[in-house]
Amino acid sequence: MRPAHLLPHYLLPHHDGSPLYVSTQAPMLGDTVTVRLRIPLTFGDVTMVRTRSNPDREPRFDEARPIGSTGAGDDGYAWWAADLVVENPVHGYRFLLSLADGSHCWLNASGLHDIETLDAEDFKLVAHPAPPDWAATSVMYQVFPDRFARSAAAGQRQAPDWAMPAEWDDAVDQLPPGRSHQFYGGDLDGITEHLDHLERLGVTLLYLTPVFPGRSNHRYDASGFAEVDPLLGGDPALIRLVEAAHARGLQVIGDLTANHSGDGHEWFQAAHHTPDAPESSFYYWLDPEQHDYMSWLGVPALPKFNWTSPELRRRFIDGPDSVAARWLKPPFNLDGWRIDVANMTGRLGDDDLNAEVRQTIRRTMIDVNPDTILLGEFTNDASGDFQGDAWHGAMTYANFTRPLWSWLARPDPVSSFFGLPLGSIPAHTGEQFHRAHTRFAAGFPWRTRLATMNALDTHDTARFRTHADAEAVPVAVGLSVTLPGIPVVFAGDEFGLVGVDGEHSRTPMPWGSAAEPAVAATIDLYAELIGLRRSHEALSTGGLRWFHVGDDALVYVRESEQETVLLLAARAAADVTLPGWVLPVGGGAGAVPPEVGTAVATVSDAGLRLVATGASFTAWVLPGVTIPPDAHLVSPRGLAR
Repeated sequence: MRPAHLLPHYLLPHHDGSPLYVSTQAPMLGDTVTVRLRIPLTFGDVTMVRTRSNPDREPRFDEARPIGSTGAGDDGYAWWAADLVVENPVHGYRFLLSLADGSHCWLNASGLHDIETLDAEDFKLVAHPAPPDWAATSVMYQVFPDRFARSAAAGQRQAPDWAMPAEWDDAVDQLPPGRSHQFYGGDLDGITEHLDHLERLGVTLLYLTPVFPGRSNHRYDASGFAEVDPLLGGDPALIRLVEAAHARGLQVIGDLTANHSGDGHEWFQAAHHTPDAPESSFYYWLDPEQHDYMSWLGVPALPKFNWTSPELRRRFIDGPDSVAARWLKPPFNLDGWRIDVANMTGRLGDDDLNAEVRQTIRRTMIDVNPDTILLGEFTNDASGDFQGDAWHGAMTYANFTRPLWSWLARPDPVSSFFGLPLGSIPAHTGEQFHRAHTRFAAGFPWRTRLATMNALDTHDTARFRTHADAEAVPVAVGLSVTLPGIPVVFAGDEFGLVGVDGEHSRTPMPWGSAAEPAVAATIDLYAELIGLRRSHEALSTGGLRWFHVGDDALVYVRESEQETVLLLAARAAADVTLPGWVLPVGGGAGAVPPEVGTAVATVSDAGLRLVATGASFTAWVLPGVTIPPDAHLVSPRGLAR
């Protein structure tokens, strides 16, 4: 067998967590799940396939059975199947393939290997409570409330003492104190009044950065969790927004800071310099007088929560009367939370209560409304905490955002590349994009991957358009809406906004420019590609196979039994030919019309040829995948060996 890295991607054996390959998407402990493996016949003569599981950390091998082949003659695919009993809440497995020439290879979530692989990169069956059905099909729109829109009522509100009032068309102040205190006065009714725009784009999930009172424009320095900031319209405005969004079929999630509060928070104020206060246990104090304290990255305005406190847990995250529960219940009815700084929450020195905190939050959410989503911010390698026990998905930059920028953006000098001190944006090839994306996605269970955010940028980063040419935008958005995960539009991206860092990117929405030709074309582009995503369920829940990974072009499919969507993402001119047996093209020789995009696909005796004359993103819709019938009838089995 040739080394895997020397084989074309379309020749590699394949398995993922989608319904094509896993019979049960939400198994319970003790369930028997059938897993399938698909091997190109031209890969080689495979004589045996085994699954290697690791129940209770003890390796176990089981033989898979051949269930048939699809295709004609020596072309096409051989299918194998095996039955696994889910014995742990996260049940890992991989495949061991034996070939007629005496060689062996391993297949796990990171790919094909000729040496033994790590347990951390196994495929995973997860028996924890499943995410809501709508999670994987969501398209997210992120709003920073101060900068989205002002209702008529906003002008009647007096600016607070911390604020530096600004007119809507004033430039964003990039220097302290303006970075945090410049106040434009956007409010929640302003968002409600622009829900037509969200419908035009086709997004389905509205993510609001914090709406609780604070002493900054970002409100991550909460002074309380008992009410919506009156500057945003108070509780009634949130109720109006959620009701209007739900009426349009949109979900709405909020943003909680579980790592810290603001130093103006009522809990902190009660405990600061008051050791006898019940709230004293909520924070980490550095002296008996409770004058000095631990804070987020040493920022005094953000004192860090101490989650060893039972009373903090009771008030904030545990039970129906907690903060985490209250806003999910009527009359507010939020559809979930994004947790800020989830990676640091519950962690300080010897303390590591992160798992307890996240699991408590999710348990509370399930008790109040199980049809809610829980996302956690974890900007680097998030896989260790995201195994399905609480977080449904990650707001992370490692598996999508950084690789995307490295492939499509200009190699401009930057002070920080999403937290990496590189000095400039890396200049990567398509092969490096694929390798980085696969490396950081491999540690996630499949369903976690489907609920992880595919963001071009966010309120904490520079905007993609700042460092990317116009022709790269459809490629980037196309990858966001077609790779596994929740596509994310940070409000203003669809207007072509730029920003050099997170604060600078929080530009007020330029509503008056929406009809300008260049802006209207960008909005239409987003709407078209989001429409592609929503029109084809395979783009949300289907399997992912890579066919071609080159310097300038990537070819892959999302597929199900119902349909196959073929995707070409090209940053420059590209000409790729795939063997005809690789895909169910059908219809004989000739051109295959695209669903979106400008590249050309032609079928001939030589195979399927894809030609892009420049940077572009193109999708073709083809027939679905046929799975050979499996005569083996799976019956329930116990855990005895």
